Amino acid sequence: MFKISSIEEIRLSDYDYTLPEERIAKFPLEKRDHSKLLQYLNGDVSHHRFFELPDLLPSGSLMVFNNTKVIPARLIFQRDTGAKIEIFLLKPLAPSPVINEVMICTDEVSWETMIGNLKKWKDGEVLQGQIDIQGQSIIISAKLTDRENKVVSFSWTGDNIPFVSIVEASGEVPLPPYLNREATEEDRPRYQTVYSKKEGAVAAPTAGLHFTEEVLDNLENKGVNKEFLTLHVSAGTFQPIKSEKVTDHAMHSEQVVIELSTLERLAAHPEKIIAVGTTSMRTLESLYWYGVKLIRGGDKQFFIPKLYPYEHKGYNLPERTESFKAVLEMMKKSNLKEITGSTEVFIMPGYDFKVCDALVTNFHQPSSTLILLVAAFTEGNWRKIYEEALSNDYRFLSYGDSSLLWKR
Repeated sequence: MFKISSIEEIRLSDYDYTLPEERIAKFPLEKRDHSKLLQYLNGDVSHHRFFELPDLLPSGSLMVFNNTKVIPARLIFQRDTGAKIEIFLLKPLAPSPVINEVMICTDEVSWETMIGNLKKWKDGEVLQGQIDIQGQSIIISAKLTDRENKVVSFSWTGDNIPFVSIVEASGEVPLPPYLNREATEEDRPRYQTVYSKKEGAVAAPTAGLHFTEEVLDNLENKGVNKEFLTLHVSAGTFQPIKSEKVTDHAMHSEQVVIELSTLERLAAHPEKIIAVGTTSMRTLESLYWYGVKLIRGGDKQFFIPKLYPYEHKGYNLPERTESFKAVLEMMKKSNLKEITGSTEVFIMPGYDFKVCDALVTNFHQPSSTLILLVAAFTEGNWRKIYEEALSNDYRFLSYGDSSLLWKR
């Protein structure tokens, strides 16, 4: 039987590689779907362009996309002295911890944040800025209510203006720190998928950045089905692993939302399921483990701790359709049209994938949680894939090229 000690032996140094600075894509390509696409299938690597993706997928398969929408989560305020205070939104606290609810709030909201120049923000000082929304002059105020935990309360003038409109009008695109540049106006549409819908992410689900309406239409013409779910990508996705023993890493938690109709499709789908991005994969696999919790009589709270799957490896576990049906049954009994939960599941070598047959994903940072996920999915063959990409001039990270990885 698998033991937790097996993953505790994983060492971060085994998942390092040299990524030259010039291989990091600092800007997107002019055409989204003209990026390179590396396919890994049955141990072999082949090279394509992303617009060829529909030709590589079997008819009848199901692609699952993350429809989260990136918010301009970097807010800049200026003190009377001229000093700038940068507030980066991390997760909402009030009036609700549910991102979708906070974004439509028209009253005061509180967020846990990261703050640049915190020392210059005096206790009790209210920072203010002026923005224009649909011809209205709006004053937005920020008050530091908990310095230690960096909790900021926001309020604003104007009638029936949701917080999402405040952020859209005043915030800057939260580009990944490794791009090491200021956001431009071009980043607003390009650091966003063409199918983004649910506001709340502070980082893009970058595997989806390659899709165009034409590629989506060609997938439909090929007979590839599509479903959407939501995982609001948090800044924790960029948090480096600082411990050599990877299980000591404090895995970030991210909020997920799945609609009833999506679950019905998943529960009834016998063909291959293809996750678009590591965020979709985390959501699908977490949904499976939530079903396991329900089948075993656990509480109905949708929360998957980081090592929960490894505690159950070796046991007689349900097939994915059975697990999904358990969630579906709970939702129908509770008259729910969607479920909201959170996951901090840590997918690393030793993880037994229960849902996903293939993964569309970009090329990730060395020694990162995402490299560990790719290593798990490719049964340790990630280095061969990355060496192929490096030797064939692939572009790396958020604005870089893509890969299609198949589970054996």
